[in-house]
Amino acid sequence: MKSIELEKSYNPAEFEEKLYDAWKKGNCFAPSAEGKSPYTIVMPPPNVTGILHMGHALNNTLQDILIRYKRMSGYDTLWLPGTDHAGIATQHVVEKELRARGESRTQLGREKFLEETWKVKDRHHTTIKRQLEKIGSSCDWDRERFTMDEGLSKAVRESFVTLYERNLIYKGKYLVNYCTSCGTALADDEVEYQTVGGALYQVTYPFQDGDGGITVATTRPETMFGDVAVAVHPDDERYKDLIGTHVILPLADIPIPIIADAYVDMEFGTGMVKITPAHDPNDWAIGQRHNLEVKNVLNPDGTLNEVVPPAYRGLDVTTARKKVVKDLQEAGYLIGRKDHSHDVGHCYRCSTVIEPYVSDQWFVSMKGMADKALKAWEDGKIHFYAQRWENTYSHWLRNIKDWCISRQLWWGHRIPVWYCEECGHMMVEREDPTHCSACNSTRLHQEEDVLDTWFSSWLWPFSTLGWPDSSDDMKRFFKTNTLVTGYDIIFFWVSRMIMASLEFLGEVPFNDIYITGLVRDKSGRKMSKSLGNGIDPIDVVKEYGADAMKFTLCYLAAQGQDILIDFDSFKLGSRFANKVWNATRFLLMNLEGRELVKPDVSRLSVIDAWMYHKVNQASAGVEQALSAYRFNEAAQYIYDVFWNDFCDWYVEVTKFNLSTRSEEQKDMTVAFMLDILATLMRLMHPFLSFISEEIYQKLPNTEGMIIASSYPKFDKGRVFDEEHAVVQSMQEFVRAVRALRSELVIPAERKLAIIYRPDENNTVWKFMEENSDLVSSFLNASTLTLDVEHTGDITGSVPVSGAGFEAFVAVKDAIDVNTEIARITKELEKNEKSLNSSTAKLNNEKFMQNAKVEAVEKERQKLAEFTEKKEKGLKHLALLEQLK
Repeated sequence: MKSIELEKSYNPAEFEEKLYDAWKKGNCFAPSAEGKSPYTIVMPPPNVTGILHMGHALNNTLQDILIRYKRMSGYDTLWLPGTDHAGIATQHVVEKELRARGESRTQLGREKFLEETWKVKDRHHTTIKRQLEKIGSSCDWDRERFTMDEGLSKAVRESFVTLYERNLIYKGKYLVNYCTSCGTALADDEVEYQTVGGALYQVTYPFQDGDGGITVATTRPETMFGDVAVAVHPDDERYKDLIGTHVILPLADIPIPIIADAYVDMEFGTGMVKITPAHDPNDWAIGQRHNLEVKNVLNPDGTLNEVVPPAYRGLDVTTARKKVVKDLQEAGYLIGRKDHSHDVGHCYRCSTVIEPYVSDQWFVSMKGMADKALKAWEDGKIHFYAQRWENTYSHWLRNIKDWCISRQLWWGHRIPVWYCEECGHMMVEREDPTHCSACNSTRLHQEEDVLDTWFSSWLWPFSTLGWPDSSDDMKRFFKTNTLVTGYDIIFFWVSRMIMASLEFLGEVPFNDIYITGLVRDKSGRKMSKSLGNGIDPIDVVKEYGADAMKFTLCYLAAQGQDILIDFDSFKLGSRFANKVWNATRFLLMNLEGRELVKPDVSRLSVIDAWMYHKVNQASAGVEQALSAYRFNEAAQYIYDVFWNDFCDWYVEVTKFNLSTRSEEQKDMTVAFMLDILATLMRLMHPFLSFISEEIYQKLPNTEGMIIASSYPKFDKGRVFDEEHAVVQSMQEFVRAVRALRSELVIPAERKLAIIYRPDENNTVWKFMEENSDLVSSFLNASTLTLDVEHTGDITGSVPVSGAGFEAFVAVKDAIDVNTEIARITKELEKNEKSLNSSTAKLNNEKFMQNAKVEAVEKERQKLAEFTEKKEKGLKHLALLEQLK
């Protein structure tokens, strides 16, 4: 057999793209449909608004690990990819591009604007797909879906019409959250609240029929023209006589009544609240109870409309506020102003301040569906990992409000409702109607609004599989198994998918929901364009390779915790991939002249059996970790078994055997080594997919692609507890001697005489005796004496001990004891000064009060370092004193 040459340096760019193309050409990502149990994941669809960020990389990395693991474990796997049309976000991007060209949406018209939007969608989709391929996502591209493709559009219509037929969709004039920049209504979940500094204005409303007046407070004086009443609590003795009287609305000279409502807090402010039903959710509720007029003072673009006095019409909110305050002051109505911070709703997409706005909108009645989704969780049909996210899920469902699903946009699923221009009849249809079902007129026009993006996304787990048709994929792969997503869309998406699935199909869409943490920078800040702290996954792939990125993210993905990284963090995965490459390269270079034989279990050495045992343990550990979605623990098992066990020990034993054993023994050494190496490649494939495939295909003892091979499972026949205990004891002995070398600063190349004394019940000495040359090579021992009778001369030796043994290392001749004592004493004196200085600084009240947090923390770290140095120095002095 000839040696196998791997490139001298690990260079993933040379083979990652080549291997991905080979997987695609080999149809390796498609389900096999060979009587296996199905395992399905639907990819959370990225928005077609730009490139993928590190959060997407984490999410898809973890999905890829699961799908590759299940594929190799014998499941018929489907990982279904796709993208989301992202209504508001995409329209926002397109309008921004149009503004840069000096054009606008209204200038183009709806049809041409949609043509432009499809171009943007196609451009971004191409980028997103290329990125997913670059990071190694093994999803079935032949089944890729888009939330506005023909099949999903059919599913959206079916769901809308069905819900309407079940009286769960309705239209009405309601107070909604309105973004004047995006020009559309938003659901409550799409409003992000920020604390904003503003002012609280105290304004006098004069009585209609006499002197004096009342005082009310407002943060938004520009909306006072929409006031239709002033409310007091019915039990407030101060104002009982005023109920039913009227006050004059300042600057408008309009009388409005004083009414009684229990909502008013008698203890807050003056106990009087002005009621503006069109511009405040609480006032809207009061207005409904008292049948008050609804006066909307805003245009859709956020300017004041014809309801307000002429002087304020057409002004934007900010300008109008300044002018109203000025006019109130000049007219004597403004009697006070004070700074006031309060939470203000902002658009989740463009951060514009949200205006409560009365308009005609479409809603889904959610209470009944929420109750079903809540019961599914209570019955144990869905499980969150980490479990604490169940609180977020259940709290939202218990406090759910009806969902505003109409959006005043052009990009999206147009609402399937038509109106007859002859008789006014409204039709809700699955297919585009050609005539009015009431009067037979052909003069019809469709609802202008589109549906909320989430209305198509909530159907994703089953619409992508062919619903509402009864497709083969629907029968085979629904319900899906695992959803991997972020905690910021538990209520936007996760809960709604569960509600939709229960409503339309009568079962949950998946059982397990793994919630990833957020990827943050090293300072704990969320990555964002504005902070400039984002990391492009493709930049990481170019620098370190896809495997390095994948392994690093997995290694750091502790369940329920955010990930703090910078670009250099990916050196972790890069170092590990390099270790895999270099260790394999060394082993394959040493195949020259060896005969390829089958591993003979009857000829296993203790070390061979130990290595099989460790790989077997790692297999069990990975299986246990992935079944509980503890990705970081699975990665740790892979890292430990390859680096700490295989490289640090087994490869060293292999080196020794190939240089000292008989030809027949060398062939068997190579047979076991290749068998274990192939198993390790299969074990790590879900975590380091490219390098494991590249190496696996070069091994002389493997056939086919690793992606289609079997995943190593725990094997009772590979449990070697005795051999494991023997090697563990040997390792403890070797580590103890190496630690002593380090403590006494004895060079690694200096040979030492060592005596090994086993305890009475220790049988490891037999292994030591049979493999003394091997153990001596680990220790760089000039002699290794097995002192079973405890009679050896230990003069000039320093003892070390461990479970079941004592050992004596002859160091007196290896070092100048007196010189070493003097050196350590001097270092201890110097260290003591630093220790005292650091202690004094931390005990100094002035320093602790004035120093920055970082400076205090740095001083504490220095104190810990000086303390550790002192402890070690004293220990080393004690050891040396024994030799005098």
